[in-house]
Amino acid sequence: MIILIAAVAENNALGKDNQLMWHLPDDFKRFKTLTSGHYIIMGRKTFESFSKPLPNRVHVIITRQKNYKKEGCLVASSIKNAIEMTPKNEDVYIIGGGEIYIQSIEMAEKIEITKVHSSFEADTYFPEIELNKWKLVFEEHHKKDEKHNFDFTFQTYLKK
Repeated sequence: MIILIAAVAENNALGKDNQLMWHLPDDFKRFKTLTSGHYIIMGRKTFESFSKPLPNRVHVIITRQKNYKKEGCLVASSIKNAIEMTPKNEDVYIIGGGEIYIQSIEMAEKIEITKVHSSFEADTYFPEIELNKWKLVFEEHHKKDEKHNFDFTFQTYLKK
């Protein structure tokens, strides 16, 4: 199953200057739980925003750079090429960035969203979830607290 996973603001903002605009430890835990043991597909800039590859995941990096190599990672030239590198009948998570989400939303069968209940000025946005194509099947609200500066909601959508 192809799954998009992202934390997005009310205005679909994802990030600015290749950085997240919030710190939500429970979202990081959910991301780790869902993606551990799976293939994760991302654009080169998203990969380079990490200090090192994420443990217990196979990284597939999409880039137009012909000779791009990263030890322990697979490199693809397109979203289609990246998906072809992953095992059939296994969950594959697409983790960003904005352009990769736009290119893959039609292929996705599931979307795992953390909706951050605020709006931000950003340079990268998640595509609009068209509710006539997607069904909300799970929702869990969280209030801001000493570790989380914003209210947020975990949401799971399945393609209709």
